[in-house]
Amino acid sequence: MNRTFKRTGWAAAIATTAVLSTISHAEQQSGKYDPTAEALAEISTMQVGKYDWPQWSGWNGRNNTPSGKNIASTWNVEDGTNIKWSAKLGSQTFGNPVVANGKVYVGTNNNAGYVKRYPPSIDLGCLLCFDEKTGEFLWQHSSEKLPTGRVHDWPQMGICCAPFIDGERGWFVTSRGEVVCFDTEGFRDGENDGPFTAEANDNKDEADVVWRFDMMGELGTSQHNMCSCSITGTGDVLFVNTANGVDESHIKLPAPNAPSFFAINRNTGKVLWTDNSPGENIMHGQWSSPAYAVIGEVPQVLFAGGDGWLYSFDARGDGKGHSAMLWKFDCNPKNTKWVLGGRGTRNEPIATPVIYDGLVYIAVGQDPEHGEGPGRLWCIDPNKRGDVSSELAVDSKGQIVPPRRLDGVDPDAGEKAVPNPNSALVWKFEKTGANFDQQMHRTLGTVAIKDDILYIADLSGLFHCLDAKTGAQYWTYDMLAACWGTPLIVDGKVFIGDEDGDMAIFKHSKDPQVALKDVNGEMKPAFGDIFMGSAVYSTPIVANDVLFIANRTNLYAIAPSAK
Repeated sequence: MNRTFKRTGWAAAIATTAVLSTISHAEQQSGKYDPTAEALAEISTMQVGKYDWPQWSGWNGRNNTPSGKNIASTWNVEDGTNIKWSAKLGSQTFGNPVVANGKVYVGTNNNAGYVKRYPPSIDLGCLLCFDEKTGEFLWQHSSEKLPTGRVHDWPQMGICCAPFIDGERGWFVTSRGEVVCFDTEGFRDGENDGPFTAEANDNKDEADVVWRFDMMGELGTSQHNMCSCSITGTGDVLFVNTANGVDESHIKLPAPNAPSFFAINRNTGKVLWTDNSPGENIMHGQWSSPAYAVIGEVPQVLFAGGDGWLYSFDARGDGKGHSAMLWKFDCNPKNTKWVLGGRGTRNEPIATPVIYDGLVYIAVGQDPEHGEGPGRLWCIDPNKRGDVSSELAVDSKGQIVPPRRLDGVDPDAGEKAVPNPNSALVWKFEKTGANFDQQMHRTLGTVAIKDDILYIADLSGLFHCLDAKTGAQYWTYDMLAACWGTPLIVDGKVFIGDEDGDMAIFKHSKDPQVALKDVNGEMKPAFGDIFMGSAVYSTPIVANDVLFIANRTNLYAIAPSAK
């Protein structure tokens, strides 16, 4: 059904988030900033359930700290103990589940073969929709592979992002580089909602597309390997990362002047503003997702670029179809270098920026095929303007050196890094010692923070617990397997999955003696490790007191006493 949304325009968007800012101010005055309360307040302004988790990390602040009670800490995927239901996914699942209005959505490939006209032998990007209570398959959106092949649409990767749901509409980025608006009922309501009505059929088990926007066709972008942006938005505006990147040579940029970031009207698909700041300095691809908040009465949208910089824009743009940059931060020290195949020290943010208690957190990494390497986690004050990096690059005469793709400074040319007097750096976590577990490595994961305790996993398998205000290291646990996902903090527990298929469950505490337990002389997660049957590349979430975890091939709804 077509529906007129209650909130329209920027005035409504700012009014909505101003309420959240007021809540934040009160909490800050009492010293009790609560990201869960922030998330619930934002979600209450949407047309979704009170305890739904309707987008990647649940809300615009991107902090995975939902409300939940009596969340299961034991289950068995083989005998069904505490498994409410399970549903077959594809052969590879990198999309994260979201829950809204009685439905669960997850991105994967077509190996499950839910739709008859697309048997499992046909490779697709699939967004699947299930019934929240029963796990019944409802419908599928199918993205056929691009004819250009793996340079734009990597085989078997499927949909690698999560949708954004509000009311009877949802929005997501397809593997073909499209922004799609869909009816959350699919064709099960017997209607073909438009303006797009050219679907191949109106079968009950297929998606009803309302509109779609082809980023490659309309904006001239050239995505590298895949799109993986999990859209966020406010009011009638959505924010999207285009995934613009290099070609198959990994050297040439086919579209350096094409937008990397843009805002689009969620009702009409009309582009509101674009930005191409990373330009010719994109090192590889751009696979991060944006975050949004009103900070200091200014609506800021944060985008991480493939050039290694984090950008903040006034979410309203300049009113002329262009961006209005507020600040930018170089997430690489100036003495780092980009080397093909991951052999260098220069990285890009693949993680999503998180906004917590007036500060911004972002970590860096590389394509996991590039292997392990040194990484960094940054904490930034978003109230400054301009270049707020920790360092500036200057030449032998002290003049500013413009950003480059492969390095920050060239010592042979007399260039050097100097402290930036306008730096917004609060702290960085790089290493606290020479030991393996005292270092931050490359990561794909996003931080999760509660009670000023920050958790993040890196690709080397280390799970770090830090002080969110100072960056001090409380403890680190070696999972002994690579981790791609983001932690979940809920009900006094912290969940994180790894490539071996183990879901580690810690007690939420900065004290390692509490978070972990001694098992025959070896420290283990306080609630243990649970084998999920296959690799967990996605992030666990909670909605309506049910834990949802997607492993490589299945989606599980987990609750105590369920079978």
